[in-house]
Amino acid sequence: MIQWVVFDVGGVLVDEARLIRGWAGVLDMHEVDFTEALRQGIAAGKGIGGTIREIAPALDIKAHRQRLAGLEIPGEDDLYPDVRDAFMALRDAGFRLGIAGNQPDGVLEALHALDLGADFIATSHQWGVSKPDPRFFEEVLRATGAEPARVAYVGDRVDNDVEPARAAGMHPVFIPRGIWGEVQDASAQGVARVTSLLELPACVAPR
Repeated sequence: MIQWVVFDVGGVLVDEARLIRGWAGVLDMHEVDFTEALRQGIAAGKGIGGTIREIAPALDIKAHRQRLAGLEIPGEDDLYPDVRDAFMALRDAGFRLGIAGNQPDGVLEALHALDLGADFIATSHQWGVSKPDPRFFEEVLRATGAEPARVAYVGDRVDNDVEPARAAGMHPVFIPRGIWGEVQDASAQGVARVTSLLELPACVAPR
């Protein structure tokens, strides 16, 4: 029986549209055009950094990433509309909740400030290890103190979330939103799937 529901951050709890708009501005591209280029790059396995390097080979990505760092710090307006109601419903149903994702310095404090009611919040920056490294999911289990079969991990990526969570013995739940979720939706086979976090209480309930 699942006792814990642990959430990724970007594309799951937080809409990353502000960051995408920021990179579009750096590249002097219309947001729609950059988003489409990003979709194609992700589908081709290039990721965000690889896509940006292909568009602008001479760009100092590290310097611009530092300049845009503030866009990665989530605020209330960046939360998807279903987040607070879903957390409340899950807690009312008796689940314990965690938040753990690949996030840079500053995001941990911002997530705590949002006061979502999670039992723990952690980031790759805090732990010193990033998904899909199995050690990240070992840290998730350590934070919950639960057996892997008692933990559901909700993510928007097959490669970073679904596959490594499953390998760790957890119950992965895929949500196809955010640019990664949209691109990887077709490859999310044989996994529990929700289109809204409000579907989670029924998805993870005992059967």
